[in-house]
Amino acid sequence: MSKTNPGNFFEDFSVGQVIRHATPRTVTEGDASLYTALYGSRFAVQSSDAFARSIGYQRAPLDDLLVFHIVFGKTVPDISLNAVANLGYAGCRFLVPVFPGDSLTATSEVIGLKENSNGKTGVVYVRSCGVNQHGDTVLDYVRWVMVRKKDPAVPTGHDSVPSLPAALAPDALGDAVPILDVEDFDTDLSGSPYKWDDYEVGERIDHVDGMTVEEAEHQMATRLYQNTAKVHFNQFTEGKGRFGRRLIYGGHVISLARALSFNGLSNAFHIAAINGGRHVAPLFAGETVFAWSEIIDKAALPARDDVGALRIRLYATKDAPCSAYPGKNEAGYEPSVILDTDLWLVLPR
Repeated sequence: MSKTNPGNFFEDFSVGQVIRHATPRTVTEGDASLYTALYGSRFAVQSSDAFARSIGYQRAPLDDLLVFHIVFGKTVPDISLNAVANLGYAGCRFLVPVFPGDSLTATSEVIGLKENSNGKTGVVYVRSCGVNQHGDTVLDYVRWVMVRKKDPAVPTGHDSVPSLPAALAPDALGDAVPILDVEDFDTDLSGSPYKWDDYEVGERIDHVDGMTVEEAEHQMATRLYQNTAKVHFNQFTEGKGRFGRRLIYGGHVISLARALSFNGLSNAFHIAAINGGRHVAPLFAGETVFAWSEIIDKAALPARDDVGALRIRLYATKDAPCSAYPGKNEAGYEPSVILDTDLWLVLPR
């Protein structure tokens, strides 16, 4: 009997199945520094203990997406080791801040299964949760992923797609932001004078800067998150596949777009939720990522007068600056678009 893990194929999943994922992870200041080296994120709250303490945090929290990627990486060996592609996200809530020294574990529940008409693959829907050493859920989210079948000749009959929220309501955004002393929120140090009240629904922001993805960077990122998906790190297998090369991990693209959004949304220091997201097209090393945002809603948070939430549509493109705001057209997404995400961001008021 083999003692190695070949990963689960589509037939191995069942609705209601709960999976406890291996390898607890204590996150460190080194993880935070490497994350900064990979993406160049500049949000002051996550960059400076002194800045974070001045407004009410115990110290600088970890970047929300670093937490997301670490929890996501835990799920890969059980959920998406045999994936063709990660397709999307919904209902992601960041519930409790994570600090260096915290230890994270993850579990997933299978909430839907749908076999594709080609008989070769199926879509697996899972709700995953990350929990800290105190038993607090730090985030939960739904994702759906296309997974290969073990035997394409045998139909499974799976045809269950869960009902997912289009967006989370502001009162569901959690307590990941302590009550802040916004009078001490130094906008010179944060990089922008613009706070929640300065943004308007319908406003579009070209984040201007571009970032070219290097092969070594995305390989380092997948290892940082302990993400073992073959499509990202194994050129031997992927060289024989559809694209002939490794795909950039979709979360890498989200982090690039988020880091680029600093130029125009510098005070949007916290991602409260990912309402939905879609990886529209693949990204490969050597291509350059740009980003733009549209403000689609804004909301005061219940019982809070220190911070407010902006709902934004964050797009990323490849090899195409965003001055024309490429997004969807009548035929679908324009060719340069690689990412379409719907986020709730928190800013000081």
